[in-house]
Amino acid sequence: MAIESINPSTGELLKRFEEHSAAAIDAKLARAEAAFADWRGTSLGQRAALMKKAAEILRADSRNYGKLLTLEMGKPIKQARAEVEKCAWVCEYYADHAESHLAERAIQTDAEASFVRYDPLGPVLAVMPWNFPFWQVFRFAAPALMAGNVGVLKHASNVPQAALAIEEIFRRAGFPEGTFTTLLISARATEGVIRDRRIKAVTLTGSEAAGRRVAAVAGEMLKKTVLELGGSDPFVVLADADLSRAATVGAQARNINNGQSCIAAKRFIVERKVADEFSKLFADALAKIKLGDPLDELTEVGPMARDDLRRELHAQVEKTVSQGAKLALGGKLVEGKGYYYPVTLLTGVKPGMTAADEETFGPAAALLVAKDAEEAIAIANASRYGLGASLWTRDLERAKRLAPRIEAGAVFVNGLVKSDPRLPFGGVKDSGYGRELSEEGIREFMNVKAVWMAK
Repeated sequence: MAIESINPSTGELLKRFEEHSAAAIDAKLARAEAAFADWRGTSLGQRAALMKKAAEILRADSRNYGKLLTLEMGKPIKQARAEVEKCAWVCEYYADHAESHLAERAIQTDAEASFVRYDPLGPVLAVMPWNFPFWQVFRFAAPALMAGNVGVLKHASNVPQAALAIEEIFRRAGFPEGTFTTLLISARATEGVIRDRRIKAVTLTGSEAAGRRVAAVAGEMLKKTVLELGGSDPFVVLADADLSRAATVGAQARNINNGQSCIAAKRFIVERKVADEFSKLFADALAKIKLGDPLDELTEVGPMARDDLRRELHAQVEKTVSQGAKLALGGKLVEGKGYYYPVTLLTGVKPGMTAADEETFGPAAALLVAKDAEEAIAIANASRYGLGASLWTRDLERAKRLAPRIEAGAVFVNGLVKSDPRLPFGGVKDSGYGRELSEEGIREFMNVKAVWMAK
């Protein structure tokens, strides 16, 4: 079976790869297992030096790697370069902080000495999505490799060039052969890799459906999993918020990465007192966003990654309108080459409508009105997802009281939800479980080992 890289701005084939055979997969897993036996014995200092070299390569070649991401999945070129730079940051973060995150912890017991230590598990399979082709991988790989594990990547089939480029970056940085391995395989072949005895754990970022399938297989094999799944993030605007700033940031929060982000704001929930004013400011901000060629430095929204995704989003928009919502902006398929979809705003959306209940993975925002803050929080929580949430109010003490009541893995007050190496990242409910990044992330794929010693 061929794995194809297609330019979503033109629909043209960029490159075709043959899927790895069963024999090739077996050989690569054997190399990963052998690499782990040596890699786990290296010092944190040795690992940090190589990880900092990877960061240097990413920064030095950010323009070339950025262009690759833009060509392969359509993100605006400025955002693509920023993604590469962020990958360098996460490499540097773990090079600097892995030692403290994994330090032994003494615990007083009846023993002469007792402590907790963190030991690596072995080869970890990462099943990664196309929307942030570098970042999603590096935010797994940097902590995993610094912890002494080795990585095996099954990337999304529409970004094979990005997958191979990441493997090459680690090779250029001096990581031993087999420390990070890319498998060019289909989703069908992934189950066999999960079942392979050499794979010790699995991390997945992707759809809810993919998460359930991977978790079921890994659970049967009693292998640890971390799942970062979909989101329908609420953007809650209370009556005392800075409406102008909220509207400006909200427009960015919905449309970053062409609207194709799990933590993009998707449901804009506004108190009735300020709903009309915010709606106008928000529509104005959205209307100013430039849709176009992602290689153009001025473009803010490029094409969606695949035509089937574009048509699925359009069907969700049309269904929401048929349910009584109003199309305030966009909502029409763009004619011509490429998988473009216009920046879209749906108003009059209510719980139970498609855009309120389903994840809309593209540049379409749903505006809902709540009678007060209590109802706004209730609407925010009336979702099967719980990844991130944004809360807007000038009263920070009130925000502190409300944040614990919001069912999400992260709450950003007066700001855009984003992943940051210094903070844990992950969700609750159907948005998955486990955490990436920070000290919680690096400890996910470790044997948390208790050691008790007596004379």
